[in-house]
Amino acid sequence: MFFKRQPISNVHLARRIIIALMGGTVTLVGIILIILPGPAFIVIPAGLAILATEFMWAKRWLKKIRQLAARLTPPSPGRAGE
Repeated sequence: MFFKRQPISNVHLARRIIIALMGGTVTLVGIILIILPGPAFIVIPAGLAILATEFMWAKRWLKKIRQLAARLTPPSPGRAGE
C-alpha cells in the first residue's frame, strides 16, 4: 500500500456517519423531486454540498454540476460586458 491509514476516532466516525445520512437524505429527496414537482435543481446540489464536507467523491460531483450549470445558464444582462 502506498500510504498508511490513520485510525479514525469515534467522534470523527460518528460525524462522518451523520453527514452521510443527512447529505444522502437531502440528495435522495432531490432525486425524487426530479419526478415530483419541486426544486430538484436546488436540492440535489445542496445534498452534495453537505456530503462534500467529508467525502472527496461528492466534492468532485459538485464541481462537475457547478461547471455544467455555468455552461447552461446564460450570462446576466449586467455581466455581459465583463
